[in-house]
Formats: sequence, C-alpha cells, structure tokens
Amino acid sequence: MGNYQDLGERLLDFAVNVIKLVEMLPNSLSGRRIGDQLLRSGTSAGANYEEAQGAESKKDFTHKLQISLKEIREANFWLRLLLKANIIKNPLLNILVDESNQLKAILSKSVVTAKENIG
Repeated sequence: MGNYQDLGERLLDFAVNVIKLVEMLPNSLSGRRIGDQLLRSGTSAGANYEEAQGAESKKDFTHKLQISLKEIREANFWLRLLLKANIIKNPLLNILVDESNQLKAILSKSVVTAKENIG
C-alpha cells in the first residue's frame, strides 16, 4: 500500500461493497443475522481506521489500528461463512473475501509497524 490515504479509501470502498452485498442477502433468519454482523464489522473497520488517523498518541493510534484489524478479521469470517454456507451466489462475495484477506494482511503489517514505533 502506498500510503494511509490509499488504505482509508480501500476500507471505504470495502464498506460500500459490504453494504451492497448485505442488501442482496435473503430475508431469512440466517441472512438477517449474518447480514447484521457483517454490516457492523465491515463498516466499522474503516471507521476505526479513520479514528486512528486522528489519534492523540502513538499508543492510541496503535490501539485503533488493532480494532480496525479485529473488525476486518470478523468481516472476513462472515464473508467466508456466507460463501461456505452457500447463502448467496454473487461475484461480489468472492471479491469481498479476497479484498478482506488483503486488508487483513495490510492492517496486520501496519499494527506490527505501529507497535515497533511505540517502543
């Protein structure tokens, strides 16, 4: 990733696509429950990343990055669950699984770097 602004935009685009996917989920008990969880975690990752940009200290920045990573990991779980349970067949699901894997890797590396910069 080139810089933090690029990652912020990717997380925003990810959130937009999560919203689009959740709107396509079936109106079944599992579709609604998984949709709720995915919507919360998939949009929260970007919001927490943005909060990190305005952090008051390096420690605060690292903490908010870790929350963003935790949320993207959770979103990745729900996306993979939708895929495995065959709840929806849409190319956007595969795109989001791939993007969440990439975002997870980028945020993991960012957390490691941020932790190194604290000490």
